[in-house]
Amino acid sequence: MIRRQRHEQWMRRALAVASTSPEDVPVGAIILGPDGTELAAAGNERELTGDPTAHAEVLAIRRAAARVGEWRLEGCTLVVTLEPCTMCAGALVLARIGTVVFGAWEPKTGAVGSLWDVVRDPRINHRPEVYGGVLEPEAARLLQDFFRP
Repeated sequence: MIRRQRHEQWMRRALAVASTSPEDVPVGAIILGPDGTELAAAGNERELTGDPTAHAEVLAIRRAAARVGEWRLEGCTLVVTLEPCTMCAGALVLARIGTVVFGAWEPKTGAVGSLWDVVRDPRINHRPEVYGGVLEPEAARLLQDFFRP
């Protein structure tokens, strides 16, 4: 129960980050250190930067790595409002993220259990813990509102 409450608290923070970029798909990501300290936060910046790799997860990973001074983010937790795609799932595995918490499932491009399951593939050398569907209705509504004509 305590873990669920903590995940929901973190997801509320990620949802707030997602709401800060009105011109891009509202996805927010935060990375917490092993002690629970927020190391980085990011929203999608593809439209802002013209960079197709500027997904919230990738930006948060880059910022967290810069803050801790190394690429290994062992023991860290990534909290993101939408199930990561293959690029982001690969990046979080390579960064050695320990735990992934996400909100809405993404059946079209999700790579943490929906379409693919990159993070649990037994052939890779690092497999984080995964908690999906945290505050899923709120995360899904954010996306539905963005795409509503």
